[in-house]
Amino acid sequence: MRPEAPQPRHPGHPDPLSPGETVVLTDRKQRRYLISLTEGGQFSYHGGTVAHDDLLGQPEGTRVRASKGARLLALRPTAADWTLKAPRGAQVVYPKDQAMIVNLADIAPGCEVVEAGAGSGALTTALLRAVRPGGRVISFERREDFADVARRNVAARLGDVGDAWELVVDDAGDHLAERACDRVVLDLLEPWELVGAAATALRAGGVLCAYTPTVTQVTRLREALVAAGGWARAETVETLQRGWHVDGLAVRPDHRMVAHTAFLNVARRVPDADDAAGAADPPDATHGGEHAGGEPGEPAPPAEGD
Repeated sequence: MRPEAPQPRHPGHPDPLSPGETVVLTDRKQRRYLISLTEGGQFSYHGGTVAHDDLLGQPEGTRVRASKGARLLALRPTAADWTLKAPRGAQVVYPKDQAMIVNLADIAPGCEVVEAGAGSGALTTALLRAVRPGGRVISFERREDFADVARRNVAARLGDVGDAWELVVDDAGDHLAERACDRVVLDLLEPWELVGAAATALRAGGVLCAYTPTVTQVTRLREALVAAGGWARAETVETLQRGWHVDGLAVRPDHRMVAHTAFLNVARRVPDADDAAGAADPPDATHGGEHAGGEPGEPAPPAEGD
């Protein structure tokens, strides 16, 4: 009988590195390699070979020397490391968008969240971390091969999550309306087709969040929300992430950045279509739109002379 895998330890855990743990090795050029430690195992790359035994029993943050002389830093992986380096089937939701989805949709402990589709499980793990304790995530994924990757990644990242996660290999459109929930998160090619089902599933005041890479998807989704009624405070945003190069007095923006990945669209479910002013009302012609001159979601300041 195969021994049960240990629960993953978070970065900064006081225990030493042990067999079965995943670590991320970082070289001097900040290239990262995700490996699972085993007794007698080896990791080989262009800089040589690293013996797993040189890391086992050592504290996190140990530096190890490869056979060709290169030194690598060993750390337990963060959520961002897992997202970018773990095996994938479908394209993953990037860390910057995961954080924004959790924030914009107000996903917190105790929430019941329906996700469609699960892809490689990157966003799923972020949702599971946010809803526990007391919450649940129900993920729909049409493709069995993607679902298999998601299962493995969630298990490797979070261990046994028990009843907090249910993965359904089926079309979300066929079952979403049957699942009463607090939040619906859509990562699909045509999210507008699930607006009706999401409206049925969401409790009053619940939040819909849709991840849409293209402008045409945004337009069709927002049009569907207006046509359906029963939605308020619709909003579309994107997040751009620019790192900085810092080396002594040489301080400048990085030449490359994580720019557009997708638009994030959120809306609140309301019981009466007549109350859905945020989704249906046209921009204020006098003040140039709902968000002109102020924070998102706040009314515009009075025009001069008002």
